[in-house]
This record gives sequence, C-alpha cells and structure tokens, in this order.
Amino acid sequence: MSDTPVKQQNTAAFYGQAVASFAVATAATAIGIYRMNADAWVRAFLAVAVLYLVTSSFTLAKVIRDRQEAGTIVSRVDQARLEKLLAEHDPFEKI
Repeated sequence: MSDTPVKQQNTAAFYGQAVASFAVATAATAIGIYRMNADAWVRAFLAVAVLYLVTSSFTLAKVIRDRQEAGTIVSRVDQARLEKLLAEHDPFEKI
C-alpha cells in the first residue's frame, strides 16, 4: 500500500540546455545594454534593473520549489498516518 514516489531528476542535457540558455540570454541583454545609444546613467539603470530581475527570478523559483516540497512532505506524513490507522484497524473487533 505504500507507494514510494519516484524522485524526478533532470538529465545532463536538460541541465546543460538551461545553463546555456541562461548564459546566452544574459550575454545578449548585457551586450544590448552596452551598445545602446543612451547616456551612461540610463545604461547603468537598465543593468541594475536586469540584475534585480534575475535575482528576483531565482528567489521566486526557490520559493515555489520549497512550497512544493513542503506540500509533498505533508502529503507523505498524512499518507503514513492513514496507513498506520488502516494497519491497526481490526474490522472483526467487537466495539
């Protein structure tokens, strides 16, 4: 009755693609800001905004992952309690 969930793990190719995609997007944005025809303070402002966006994205992804893992743990605890109750229950016991 106890089903152990299979831990999902990303492949090396998926991990590499994600890292490469992030690197290309960051580099393209940095080059675009650097080559922009604008004052230095405008480029600096945009660079800080991009850095803030990146750090906020990482934080959001971590918060979502942590919430999902917490929900999985609660679900597994509830499942264990139910299995214990069912194992201890004797339907033929007199009340």
